[in-house]
Amino acid sequence: MPTYNERENLPVAVARLTALPVPDLHVLVVDDSSPDGTGEVADKLAAELPNVVGVLHRTEKDGLGRAYIAGITRALDEGADVVIQMDADLSHPAEVIPAMLERLTTTDAGVVLGSRYVPGGSTAEEWKWHRKALSAWANFYVNLILRLHVKDATAGFKAWKADTLRAIDVASIRSNGYSFQVEMNYRTVKRGIEIAEVPIRFEERTLGASKMSLKVQLESALMPWKLLFGKSV
Repeated sequence: MPTYNERENLPVAVARLTALPVPDLHVLVVDDSSPDGTGEVADKLAAELPNVVGVLHRTEKDGLGRAYIAGITRALDEGADVVIQMDADLSHPAEVIPAMLERLTTTDAGVVLGSRYVPGGSTAEEWKWHRKALSAWANFYVNLILRLHVKDATAGFKAWKADTLRAIDVASIRSNGYSFQVEMNYRTVKRGIEIAEVPIRFEERTLGASKMSLKVQLESALMPWKLLFGKSV
């Protein structure tokens, strides 16, 4: 769970996760030196739940993709069988995790996405029409170029089998921001590994500010072409 200025949301997110009926669940917070003190909040949670919560402090903010890679690598090194990636802003519904895990462990899927765009999925009612249009267009655009055959190609809520993460060599991924999600899916599809989707309701954050910037949007627009015409992944 990468964090940057999420001190209000993090305790709520951790409480929701630790309340799940999931055995041997561990939470790894990857904090990029948040100036609002999120790192200190994470350390306090780790002290209160030493066998459940861990913290990885990074010295600089260099993108969502880099934070995810650092966290995933740490989880794999510590022997995780399944790695779940999710945001700390409460937009991803923790209560869907048991369904994601069931799908992952009872099918041939190598990764299960929490999807807004399969039947039963939805986005927050608070989203403006232009934001919904941008999200739908982004998924259409990515699938048109890369043929992923995934309804929610830009989703950031995923449950991965450890073997899948090793197969796609996650540590070698260089894309950042939200394009990181697309590259992970592309590598998975290229290796013939199945991607499954379960419906979620994507909520709007109530506290803090979105990290989406023009730079991130431009990188996300260019990434499918780089993947299509770049070196083999």
